[in-house]
Amino acid sequence: MDFFLKEKSLRLAFFFGMFAWMAAWEYGLLRKKRVDATFKRWFNNFGLTGISTLILQSGLFLLPVSFAYAARSRGLGIFNQFYGMIWAKWIAAIILLDLIIYLQHILFHFVPALWRLHQVHHSDLDIDVTTAIRFHPLEIIISLFIKLTAVAAFGFPPGAVLTFEILLNATAMFNHANIYIPAIIDRFLRLFLVTPDMHRIHHSVITDESNTNFGFSISLWDRLCGTYTAQPRAGHDGMTIGLASVRERKSLIQLLIMPFKW
Repeated sequence: MDFFLKEKSLRLAFFFGMFAWMAAWEYGLLRKKRVDATFKRWFNNFGLTGISTLILQSGLFLLPVSFAYAARSRGLGIFNQFYGMIWAKWIAAIILLDLIIYLQHILFHFVPALWRLHQVHHSDLDIDVTTAIRFHPLEIIISLFIKLTAVAAFGFPPGAVLTFEILLNATAMFNHANIYIPAIIDRFLRLFLVTPDMHRIHHSVITDESNTNFGFSISLWDRLCGTYTAQPRAGHDGMTIGLASVRERKSLIQLLIMPFKW
């Protein structure tokens, strides 16, 4: 019980610390001019993640770190068949989980039923640190089951799963942030990490651009799999964010029912 309390405290500390850092960076060095009122967007985006958090913390679902402990105690998964090599297991677990999230992201774009859920994320008219938490609760639940399946299949170490969850949240807030990074630094960073300028292209209103740059943390997957786009055709200042079919802000209720409307 103490561990799970510490886990929640650690995750919350990293979440709010990273959020405060990115929000302050946006305030001081904004990359792209906003087109939508900040407070109203933030209310909707935090509302979605608040609902998802309540659902996941309701006790109806076993979360990835807890599931990793259960898998280890039962000897489930490939990694749990071998003793030792703890650091190798940690590194492999984080890399594999990031690859799984990359592949999952592609599925949510190209499977129509999943896209209905994921379009809530892309319907944001701006992209900033809060866009990183703008996901429909059903998408969060499906993503959870994909992670649980991966944990059971591979037997990832619990500590590695916790580390990945923290890194995923942090890098998602970083690459969605509307922050200015000098081009020379961005070019270097995106050799390893998904940068804001790289991921912003994924939120372009142009489908050929939004169906690229699927990575969340490691930029390598897009390069290896041919889904990388270096720059938007209209430039970052000229590109339009969002969906061509949704050009007005939706209320929280409208976002929740969006996947079920024809």
